[in-house]
Amino acid sequence: MEFRQLQAFCAVANTASFTHAGKLLGYSQSSISTQIQILEQELNTKLFERLGKNVVLTSEGKCFLTYAKQILHLSLVAKEAVSGSVTPTGSITIGAPESLCVLRLPILLQEYRKRCPHVKIALKTGTCSDFDYWLRTHLIDIAFFLQQEVSHPELITHTLFPEPMVLVAGADHPLVKKGTVDPLDLHNESLILSEYGCSYRIVFENILAKAGVYPASILDFSSVSAMKQCAISGLGITLLPTIAVTNEITTGQLVNLNWIGPDLGIFAQVAYHKDKWLSPALSTFFTVTNETLQL
Repeated sequence: MEFRQLQAFCAVANTASFTHAGKLLGYSQSSISTQIQILEQELNTKLFERLGKNVVLTSEGKCFLTYAKQILHLSLVAKEAVSGSVTPTGSITIGAPESLCVLRLPILLQEYRKRCPHVKIALKTGTCSDFDYWLRTHLIDIAFFLQQEVSHPELITHTLFPEPMVLVAGADHPLVKKGTVDPLDLHNESLILSEYGCSYRIVFENILAKAGVYPASILDFSSVSAMKQCAISGLGITLLPTIAVTNEITTGQLVNLNWIGPDLGIFAQVAYHKDKWLSPALSTFFTVTNETLQL
């Protein structure tokens, strides 16, 4: 098993195309096919299914992909560890919820690029449960969480700031006239929530469940913009970070329902695996994060 075979395998898995993988790595399509064939022969298993023009991973391929990425990552870490260079180079992969990507991270990434122009940055959005798994399997280097303050034995976590949450609805929603809203007011209401696995959705639903409150319906989205637009259109009540809806509240498109239920206690945290080697690139990123996002 050679590194170029693993690189070819990961490139095909990421692009779902032998042709695109070849262009990405600077090889011909036939060369990529040959590398994959050799790898499949050595592993004695089929890694890809060729369905017409589509290329998809088999179940064995999905399993092997996690290990292939770890091997390639460790090879890069090993090279950086013995190179003696303190100049940030290489790449880092960041996990972050969509709301932080849009509202908090741009200023951080701008400052980081000024200091480390030669580092390649990859950003993966998802939920807190995604980030926990990706960190433990080394699919990402560092992650931002929006959740209640928690610790994990396998992760090094650092709290950055509290993230206030707000319950909002369109200006014509009946609950706007009430002035304040508690859990019982949401019984049989339509809610617009972030996708399953989102930590503040879990906290909010637990509060409602303890109060014996059951919504009439729940629309779930991974997009903050979609959630806001649905609420503006009168499709229900949504829960979002206050910073995400400040403009809409100011213009009157959305109204703060003044939640007086239990505090959700949501904080922004940054985390990495306890066994992660902090390369110059990652160490500098962690420093810039604390400088720009520590409120």
